[in-house]
Amino acid sequence: MYIYTDYDQQLLNERVAQYSSQTERFLDGKLTEEEFLALRLQNGLYVQRHAPMLRVAIPYGMLNSKQVRTLAEISRDFDKGYAHFSTRQNIQFNWPSLPQVPDILAKLASVQMHAIQTSGNCIRNTTTDQFAGVARDELADPRPYCEIIRQWSTFHPEFAYLPRKFKIAVNAAAEDRAAIKMHDIGVEIVKNDEGTLGFSIWVGGGLGRTPIVGENITDFLPQKYLLSYLEAILRVYNRYGRRDNKFKARIKILVKALGIDAFREKVEAEWQHMKDTEMDLPDAEIERMKAFFTEPAYVTGLVDDSAELQQHRASTPGFDAWIKRNCNPHKKVGYMSVTLSLKATSVAPGDVSTEHLFAIADLSDKYSFGELRSTHKQNVVLADVRQDQLYDLWQELKALGFATANIGCLTDIICCPGGEFCSLANAKSIPVAEQIQRHFDDLDYLYDLGDIELNISGCMNACGHHHIGNIGILGVDKKGSEFYQVSLGGNSGRDAKVGKIMGPSFFENDIADAITKIIDVYVEKRIEGESFLSTYERVGMDPFKERVYAA
Repeated sequence: MYIYTDYDQQLLNERVAQYSSQTERFLDGKLTEEEFLALRLQNGLYVQRHAPMLRVAIPYGMLNSKQVRTLAEISRDFDKGYAHFSTRQNIQFNWPSLPQVPDILAKLASVQMHAIQTSGNCIRNTTTDQFAGVARDELADPRPYCEIIRQWSTFHPEFAYLPRKFKIAVNAAAEDRAAIKMHDIGVEIVKNDEGTLGFSIWVGGGLGRTPIVGENITDFLPQKYLLSYLEAILRVYNRYGRRDNKFKARIKILVKALGIDAFREKVEAEWQHMKDTEMDLPDAEIERMKAFFTEPAYVTGLVDDSAELQQHRASTPGFDAWIKRNCNPHKKVGYMSVTLSLKATSVAPGDVSTEHLFAIADLSDKYSFGELRSTHKQNVVLADVRQDQLYDLWQELKALGFATANIGCLTDIICCPGGEFCSLANAKSIPVAEQIQRHFDDLDYLYDLGDIELNISGCMNACGHHHIGNIGILGVDKKGSEFYQVSLGGNSGRDAKVGKIMGPSFFENDIADAITKIIDVYVEKRIEGESFLSTYERVGMDPFKERVYAA
């Protein structure tokens, strides 16, 4: 992990002191609500339906056990005993007291954490693959580049007041687990024909009211030009992005309006003023960042799939299912990456209690070198677990409720907090997720269905990524009543697609039945080994629509 320098820590401490003073002035009546709004947003504080909400940054999903224990203490001492992992790999507290937020920020700063740029019209948290650095299908570790982008973008004076919020994701693996084509900028680490490492850049993707798949703006960008090229894109957006209508202010609207070729021309023209200058990224700086992400003290002499592990799997079906669903191959022999499911039935997706945060910290110390990752699918990963310790870990996870073997299944639902918390939401999300989880509680049936991504959002802002779920559910308001619109065919991976709306929306109590009918059509129409998404793409929308809306 990146370790703060004295300069980093000083910068953070000064920001905490600054915001503490701003809060005092607001509470004393010396700042108006409007004046304080921009200040609190710069420090991650929203005012939600019932209380303030503080969003804490987790850079590219990386945490250590000390930081997790601090998050647990905050949830215990300043909140209601739990926290929520978001789809941007961040963590949120839904019930802090506004006067106490400076104290929370000071506590975060003591473990090199903050809430800076987790809201507002600025560059948000850069995200990446939750298996970065350990994935077998990885070309290079993307985390050093994420950290470079984080440092470049933090407190960047030119981009503090963009037309709208701005999101960047980085991928380096054969499988796109970072959804780069659905971001304002997607960065893919690639090699050219000479074997030189560089970047393929995607621009203009995004969800929200107008979901759009990003377009490729350059196939190969040498490493030294990473920051100057990103800055050129941001400058063009900052200059030409619409500020008269927040619903048309994202870069995706600008790229769509100009066309990718015209947008590229503007970026290239701007870039000519910056390339081959002091903005070039030195090799020494890249190597300095890489030095923070060295391998932990892996044990040598281990084997993959030992006789003992095979015996445990053969004698314990639940353990075998968990290995298949929640454990991923590791680049080191004798290790696996383990995903802790935060999707147990009756628990809001992404929510974790104070006690469980402490427990996760302990598990990371015991099994994964004291480090863990948050995922954009609202789960937690222990990236470096020895295979000969998997059975012991599984037993501990079972006792804690984290061993639900449903990763990638229909019940591994992405879900925003919805109308129960968010003031922007049109409808509740969490009860719908629980309804579906209870309806599809047979794991054997889920395994037969295979991988299906189901995402739920409470409004068009799409914090639950409903547009790119294989099955997406959107809460809508109809004359004061909550309804739910269903879409099919979304995909967040390499073949990224925005789902298509199936038809009229449903009452809350009818959602599980509608999803059941959709699944029934899939089971009837699929050919052997075919996924839900492949079946949908082959047979089209009509069979699903006919079944769901049959009289």
